[in-house]
Amino acid sequence: MTRAPNMPPPIEEPWPAVCLVRPQMGENIGAVARVMLNFGLTGLRLMAPRDRWPNPKAQAVAVGADRVLDAARVDWKLEDALADATLVVAATARPRGMEKPVWGPREAAEKLRAAIAVGERPVVMFGPEAAGLETEEVARAEAILTLPVNPGFASLNLAQTVAVFAFAYAEARQGADAPAWFHGGDSPPATYEELENMFLHLESELERGRFFHPLDKAPLMKRNLRTIFLRARLTQQEAQTMRGVIKALTIGRGGRKRED
Repeated sequence: MTRAPNMPPPIEEPWPAVCLVRPQMGENIGAVARVMLNFGLTGLRLMAPRDRWPNPKAQAVAVGADRVLDAARVDWKLEDALADATLVVAATARPRGMEKPVWGPREAAEKLRAAIAVGERPVVMFGPEAAGLETEEVARAEAILTLPVNPGFASLNLAQTVAVFAFAYAEARQGADAPAWFHGGDSPPATYEELENMFLHLESELERGRFFHPLDKAPLMKRNLRTIFLRARLTQQEAQTMRGVIKALTIGRGGRKRED
């Protein structure tokens, strides 16, 4: 499409990225790409799409947003799709009883804009059309995005859900200065991959120490531990320090196995 000389420059921001988790229909992926570009967002990630990719149905519906689809990142594990993120938000209709901050679309947009201003790389996860995100997937997020829908008819189409968020973000972009955002100092924020490695290290040692008892409570206990550290917003240096703490407690400072 040819741009008129007097048209304003296009807005194309890679952050916040939108991650579609196990999307089922190519048409919905195309509609998401289109509405993202409508509001100036270009960072699209697909985690384990049901149908083959590239998907001609997605391209047909995208209508001019082909470059968002062409640049879309495809991963088959959630850990890989979120690896470089420093802030993860899960879009879900219900908080699942987790101790996480719950943001509406405007609050989420303002906070993400503030986070990006200080160098964060946020990713917003949206679940598959049929059932939304699973509890374990929501547990990996630091905050929950919930839309103020009619409780008697809460089901929204995937592309519509992304559209509400994208509109709120575009609205926040037009506002005044971004609100203050917590920053850990000189060290950059820990990425999802760095936090995940720390969590796995901690969980592995706690399993060896038989901390997770009774065993049927282990998933809940692990989610609660993750919530504690996610709420703390660790920096890269702090995550590395925690790895050292875990190692020292379980192996010993000199690298020798601790005596039982």
